[in-house]
Amino acid sequence: MSALLPFLRLWRRHGLRLFLGLILAIVTLLASISLLTLSGWFLAASALAGTAGLYSFNYMLPAAGVRGAAIIRTAARYFERLVSHDGTFRVLQHLRVFTFSKLFPLSPAGLSQFRQGDLLNRFVADVDNLDHLYLRVLSPLAGALLVIIVVTLGLSYLSLPLAMITGGIMLLSLLLLPIIFYRLGISSGQQVTTLNATYRLQLTRWLSSMAELKIYQHDKHWQQQLSLTGQQLAKARQQQQSLTAASQSALTIITGATVCLILWLGSLWLTSPGQDPTFVALFAFCVLAAFEALGPVAASFLHISRVVLSARRLTELLDKDPQVIFPSQSTAAQTTGIALRVTNLSFAYPGQHRPVLDGLNLQACRGEKIALLGFTGCGKSTLLQLLTRAYDPSHGEICFNQLPLRDWDETSLRQRTSVVTQRVALFNQTLRDNLNLAAANSSDSELVDVLQLTGLETLLDNEGLNTWMGEGGRTLSGGELRRLAIARALLHQGDLWLLDEPTEGLDANTEQQILELLWRVTRDKTVIMVTHRLSGLDKMDRICVMENGKIIEQGSHSQLLHLDGRYRQFCQRLTRE
Repeated sequence: MSALLPFLRLWRRHGLRLFLGLILAIVTLLASISLLTLSGWFLAASALAGTAGLYSFNYMLPAAGVRGAAIIRTAARYFERLVSHDGTFRVLQHLRVFTFSKLFPLSPAGLSQFRQGDLLNRFVADVDNLDHLYLRVLSPLAGALLVIIVVTLGLSYLSLPLAMITGGIMLLSLLLLPIIFYRLGISSGQQVTTLNATYRLQLTRWLSSMAELKIYQHDKHWQQQLSLTGQQLAKARQQQQSLTAASQSALTIITGATVCLILWLGSLWLTSPGQDPTFVALFAFCVLAAFEALGPVAASFLHISRVVLSARRLTELLDKDPQVIFPSQSTAAQTTGIALRVTNLSFAYPGQHRPVLDGLNLQACRGEKIALLGFTGCGKSTLLQLLTRAYDPSHGEICFNQLPLRDWDETSLRQRTSVVTQRVALFNQTLRDNLNLAAANSSDSELVDVLQLTGLETLLDNEGLNTWMGEGGRTLSGGELRRLAIARALLHQGDLWLLDEPTEGLDANTEQQILELLWRVTRDKTVIMVTHRLSGLDKMDRICVMENGKIIEQGSHSQLLHLDGRYRQFCQRLTRE
């Protein structure tokens, strides 16, 4: 239960709405109890009055009370749902923003140990599970407790012994039933949460790899795994439903036994002189109505195990300390251009002992264009990630304009760099929204211009900038995704351009057009470009050949060809291919 405390503190901001929702829930329960109790007494009293009391019995006052209780119950129920759900949605919104604000500084270094499907499940499903804490646990529990107190006090004016017996049985049921079914539901509740996360992870991986699985005929094996997990999840949910039905059955039996007990004790109570027999009906109907308040409580604690496990999973994620911490303010001078210096740089990914970069040194003057070449795994993309401070180096130093990269605040660093990564992130939003991520204040005409420059004007044919991109840009080809990333970089216009294979997936003509565009717009910019192609290398000021995390050759295109080293071998191999 201690895992819930950090999240309960977040609810203070919305405490007034949640408290008002609780008050309205109690008013609804009391109005429902009053309606059934008064109706039962009214029917019993009318039957005893008979035709002889047709003119002496006051029918109007009880009838008005029944109608008033019904109206109050309906109105209170409406506003209770309105207020409590509004409060709950606001809490969920706050939780999501809080969770994302904690996750963002962790990316990517602090999140490398988690799979994407697992992160998605924690951010979506586990946060959703915390919704049950108020609506299905705290609100029903507090409402039932206050109803027991009010009902016991009200009935005590008629008969203190019967009121104490009724209140005692209800209080005992309130204490025992949740505990019993919480114990019974721990295992299945945790299974539901765990299997739901596993199912979401498997489904995400299956959908993202469907094309490859179809090609190599492994899709049936994945479908079987997914089906097996689905069956296990359905079985765990069935166990929860069975426990829910058992809790309701137990409460029904207790309610019936209590009513029978009250009727028997009431019959003994009527043997005393001067007792009104209609009060026995009042007690019986009041017990029936009051036990309805316990209905949600008995089943609510079946959800608490899922809530606690979700809270623990989120806490495990949120308690991680960021591996990269930016200063709040930067001492970087607002000079034109970026000159960088990398000194004795070494880096190994978390959990790996073999360094990806090992004593690397590199300098780039303002406006210089540098290409990084090398076999896969030699550390080219890793170097770009270190230049964006996605990770901090294990040893060595990176400086921009003579200032260590650790002393740059995040806002200044992001404003001064334009990055095109291998994997282009697109959101399930419009074309306009995805482009505005690079420059939020861009006008529609500017967005259209960069699309035309990158050869993506066909994306405007149907709905223009309102064209829906789909999840991950599923409607786009690999080349279109890459050109869209370049369009973002054109909008951002940073002083340092970090390009990771910007022309991958493009045909020769389009590649040449994009490279000419890049040289034109980055004329006075510093460019570090990772590539596996020969195109455009003759335009680079310097080419650095990397191997085993180090730069083993560097120079211009013509200089490296005359060396007859790795670069010449690289060019010969690509020419043959």
